[in-house]
Amino acid sequence: MRRSLPVAELARDGRFEQASIMDRLTDPRAAVNVRKASAGTRRPALRAGQPGAPDAARSLMHGIFTGEIQALEGAGRTCWDFELGTGERQVPFALKLDMARQCWDEARHVEISVKLGEWMGTEIGEFAESTILYEAACNDDPILRLTGVNRALEGLAIDIFNTMREFGQATGDPVLEFCEDWMLADEVTHVKMGSDWLRRLTAHDPDRRDRALEFQKVVDKLFSYGGIRGDDDDSPVRLARRFRELAGFDTAEIDEIADLSRQAGRERAERVAARGRPPAVRSADVHPIGADLHSERMAR
Repeated sequence: MRRSLPVAELARDGRFEQASIMDRLTDPRAAVNVRKASAGTRRPALRAGQPGAPDAARSLMHGIFTGEIQALEGAGRTCWDFELGTGERQVPFALKLDMARQCWDEARHVEISVKLGEWMGTEIGEFAESTILYEAACNDDPILRLTGVNRALEGLAIDIFNTMREFGQATGDPVLEFCEDWMLADEVTHVKMGSDWLRRLTAHDPDRRDRALEFQKVVDKLFSYGGIRGDDDDSPVRLARRFRELAGFDTAEIDEIADLSRQAGRERAERVAARGRPPAVRSADVHPIGADLHSERMAR
């Protein structure tokens, strides 16, 4: 079996339609909609009774579903892509066992997400799939893969699952609330595994740890979606501080993610103001380096 499977060769049937991250984020039904942000109309997208909230919740749930598929694929690749050993491109057997356990969790999440989509009235393929999560799982450095996926993107999953759980509570939907709470517990474990392995594998190499954490900052800022994911009251996706603490983040790290989100929001507002009108949204407006995790600047 080949190693490092490229994103273009992911197995999908005819129900799936892939699109760029910006196409996903500018879908008017989306919970995280950067076009609304560019027009200065950002509001919490998942609030009971708010117009558009049902479509926003369905869109976010479908995004969770496709993200869980890619998380399964990414964890599976990590089990296979790296040889056993202590070199920079090698991993301990125990790390592979953790990734295998994560595969089992992600497979269960896919099944739960399919059922939740049906419960919410959504068909597979009703919303497009962005492959950005799997792209982050293609890094050939296992430490960068762990920080980019298990700490940054799985950390984002903690925030999103908690947002959906609270939406289920607010709308009196016990099925949504219970399922999101169940998956949230697994995501905390996945992030904790990434946090633990980052510290263990870089215990005697502080420079490598610093490079990995710097890469994580880039991914965290990118996935603040121009300030839409953050710690402020009007953030559509709120940082789940307590659950992040359980996953191995300290207060300073969470504060830094919140600051990165505010910085991304200010940078976006400045670009909008410089043009003098709400512009057509481009990937560079969400983050100056865009959404290409394969670029050299992102990879290093």
